[in-house]
Amino acid sequence: MPLTEEWEFMTFILFLVFLATCVAAGSTGALFAPGTWYRDLRKPAWTPPGWVFSVAWTSLYLLMSWAAARVAVVEGSGLALALWALQIALNTLWTPVFFGLHQMRTGLVVISLLWVSAAAAMLAFFQVDTLAGALLIPYVGWVSIALCLNVSILRLNPEQGADPN
Repeated sequence: MPLTEEWEFMTFILFLVFLATCVAAGSTGALFAPGTWYRDLRKPAWTPPGWVFSVAWTSLYLLMSWAAARVAVVEGSGLALALWALQIALNTLWTPVFFGLHQMRTGLVVISLLWVSAAAAMLAFFQVDTLAGALLIPYVGWVSIALCLNVSILRLNPEQGADPN
């Protein structure tokens, strides 16, 4: 990759575009806040405290945007970017399904697909840019925790797990 000022400016603009995408995805957390329904569910002892989620997501969205901006300037990165787009779409979908609709089983399907697409994006990023792939490792780790949390909450609250439809 050439390291000219113009190239760096373009990468920064791409970073801002990807960050705006992440902010849009993250906004579903404000629109569909966990609320009383989630607070009243039985949760495993290892559930992170509430404040961790905003710190984690802020950090992860910055890393994801940086990774995507690095990959976007590399020729032949179409598949990697398509996988990134898929995972951010699924990321956006999970919160309204789980917290908004209270559909834990459907949420489990969504977050499972999210995990697969995030892991695939990470592997594709490694093929294009090693640092970009490494920047997605924490995200895949966090989605792994969220997936396990979704499974555990569903198991601890089987009466809540039945989708109303």
